[in-house]
Amino acid sequence: MSETLARSGLRVRTPSVYGWAAAGLVLVALPFYLDRFWLQAGLFAMAAALGAIGINLLTGATGQLSMGHAFFLAVGAYGYCAFAGDGTDGLAGLGLPGWLAAVLAVALSGLAGGVFSPIAGRLRGAYLGIATLALIFIGQHVLFNAHDLTGGYNGRAVPPLSLLGLTFDDTELLVAQVPFGAVEKLWYLGLILLLGGVLFARGVLRGRPGRAMNAIRDHRIAAGVMGIPVARYRAAVFVLSSMYAGLAGVLLALVFQRTVPEYFGMALSLEYLAMIVIGGLGSVAGAVAGGVFVSLLPQILNRYSDALPLVSAPGTGGIAPGEASRYLYGAAVVAVVLFLPGGLARLAARRPGRPENPPPTAPTPTAHPPSEPPPSEPPSTDIPSHAPSNNEPSGEAR
Repeated sequence: MSETLARSGLRVRTPSVYGWAAAGLVLVALPFYLDRFWLQAGLFAMAAALGAIGINLLTGATGQLSMGHAFFLAVGAYGYCAFAGDGTDGLAGLGLPGWLAAVLAVALSGLAGGVFSPIAGRLRGAYLGIATLALIFIGQHVLFNAHDLTGGYNGRAVPPLSLLGLTFDDTELLVAQVPFGAVEKLWYLGLILLLGGVLFARGVLRGRPGRAMNAIRDHRIAAGVMGIPVARYRAAVFVLSSMYAGLAGVLLALVFQRTVPEYFGMALSLEYLAMIVIGGLGSVAGAVAGGVFVSLLPQILNRYSDALPLVSAPGTGGIAPGEASRYLYGAAVVAVVLFLPGGLARLAARRPGRPENPPPTAPTPTAHPPSEPPPSEPPSTDIPSHAPSNNEPSGEAR
């Protein structure tokens, strides 16, 4: 029945569509029932998912290793503070509207990625990883020493975002007799940003740019032979990944309400690499799943540290929740590499009762009867330069 409807051009609503719709309704209703802790943890997870999508486009889809993702998050966070700050705290600020400051902060992150993109277009593998690692040290030096701009070790306060007459601060807004503060308002903003980031990344990966990125990842030389501008694509994806990181940095700053230089260190970049490995390289859904897992784990351990063995509150002895979370998602990375190379996305894609690989199709009948072999042509002596080798099938691009 479903095949008949599909052939007639009618869309068949599968149970997964209803599942996504129900999940969306639950996410919309959560601010009416959850307390501040869980909403704040969810916002951290949304910001982490946005940043993980960006680095997954670069590392998972294009095969470019980046160790400097935290640098671009810092550019987005501090760029928003500099554009939206009014200078009353003694720090540099332009006093722009919040929405404009957020847009300019994302653009500034893309500009920083564009400055580094010529290097990213020509380096690959460990060489690019070492080059991007230098961005972390440069960024940390600037954040700790540019006191007039960043506030130094103490950081700087984050101005609230204003959009369409709504200010995302702790001023209470009654919705169905439920008071909405800054976290509740930011929840819906985070959902919109995450949904837009997911749809845009899926569109990129499913279109012609995504196929070119995968070709560069799988075989760089073959991609160049097919006419793909490898260096240009690498540079463009690096800029796009930087803009995703800048957007995640803006959302993190709005949730934290204070930027601290120590947060944007090398440990944060390693966490983002762990997110995409656990979730699944090259998968947008896997990046979201990995971001949620890695960002929520330390907060849940901190919340229930009294009830968990070997985990205690910071400063009271034992293993701190942050350290325990690193042990756990480090073990998760090892388990994924050994037993589930596709990550959580591969696990979610499996269907019960459905074979993982489709059965081979029957060979198509030839135009000649079996008793008569097809006529063969004498081999040509002129072999073109692009002819396949004896070990490769001809006629179709791999």
